[in-house]
Amino acid sequence: MIHSLFIVNSSGEVFLEKHWRSVVSRSVCEYFLDAQRAAPYDVPPVIATPHYYLITVQRDSVSLVAACKQEVPPLFVIEFLHRVVDTFQDYFGDCTETVIKDNYVVVYELLDEMLDNGFPLATESNILKELIKPPNILRTIANTVTGKSNVSTTLPSGQLSAIPWRRSGVRYTNNEAYFDVIEEVDAIIDKSGSTVFAEIQGHIDCCIKLSGMPDLTLSFMNPRLFDDVSFHPCVRFKRWEAERLLSFIPPDGNFRLMSYHISSQSVVAIPIYIRHNFSIKTGEQGRLDLTIGPRNTLGRTVDKVKLELTMPKCVLNCLLVPNQGKYTFDSVSKTLSWDVGRIDVSKLPNIRGSVSIAPGSTNIDANPAINVQFQISQLAVSGLKVNRLDMYGEKYKPFKGVKYLTKAGKFQVRM
Repeated sequence: MIHSLFIVNSSGEVFLEKHWRSVVSRSVCEYFLDAQRAAPYDVPPVIATPHYYLITVQRDSVSLVAACKQEVPPLFVIEFLHRVVDTFQDYFGDCTETVIKDNYVVVYELLDEMLDNGFPLATESNILKELIKPPNILRTIANTVTGKSNVSTTLPSGQLSAIPWRRSGVRYTNNEAYFDVIEEVDAIIDKSGSTVFAEIQGHIDCCIKLSGMPDLTLSFMNPRLFDDVSFHPCVRFKRWEAERLLSFIPPDGNFRLMSYHISSQSVVAIPIYIRHNFSIKTGEQGRLDLTIGPRNTLGRTVDKVKLELTMPKCVLNCLLVPNQGKYTFDSVSKTLSWDVGRIDVSKLPNIRGSVSIAPGSTNIDANPAINVQFQISQLAVSGLKVNRLDMYGEKYKPFKGVKYLTKAGKFQVRM
């Protein structure tokens, strides 16, 4: 499986390496760095080198590069690398170069437990936290004085059970179960406002704080919406196939219950529209006029709106007046960014003004695309709704809550 793992920072320096089956020279990362230099935002997930396969994941400011000698299922390794980053974030609050360097000892202890001889062993957060205590100031001082480590001397009780993701003997004063339904809309809208392509990537994140060994059943109003799903190992798949409901004994704490994909365009309601007018002619000043408004939002507020468009190379500067928010124009990358904020339906955000053109420009490509970011609380744009949550196996009544959120994924409007 995985022979070595390298963690590379944004400047291309390997600041952590871990070897399992054999020691692989860090010079193998040059193949990854060459690919990154050639296409910074489109690095191939699998890079074949003369002696190894490099499988890579980029998260925030760090890249994880796994070196494998034999062919392996790439998605298996990619999923494991994402799980490593998620574990670091769970333990340290973030996964940056500074945080990893500050917690080198715990990072190496975690990697030792998560992978055994190159194969995944313990990747569940609950199990890992029983094996290796998360760092805090008091524990760090005590370990420094006594010479002890964070590693537990006893095996976690859940490790050998049929439910390895949940530790035994969990007790809470307040029993709560929260579900966050988060959907990202990927779309391409053409010049006339018609939808060229639209799909939804969604997931359900949970925060479960329930005593004992509860058995939960979650049902949806419209489960036939899903085109593709992937579940946490706790979900009973046969029950989903037969009845289209989620039956599971949950891990303790935060976890991702399921991810799903909706690709039928008829289901995807585009929640915003942009009216745009951009005209430039040779030897003249250009004009730009953009207005953004909500649609299909069921009265919910569209928030955290940001527009970004790359102007043609002949544009020298933009002199614009927004009625809301602030704009910046980078004359080197020719990128115009407009931070709108919240959309007020009574007064739609608008930006207009003149665009300066370089004298003597002949080849004018005046069709830039607008990349849009936005967020809508308490709305799942697919129409997905949780019907009910039932609990079996325990006698108390838990507090239950569901929250919906829609965000822009790769959302582009062509002009």
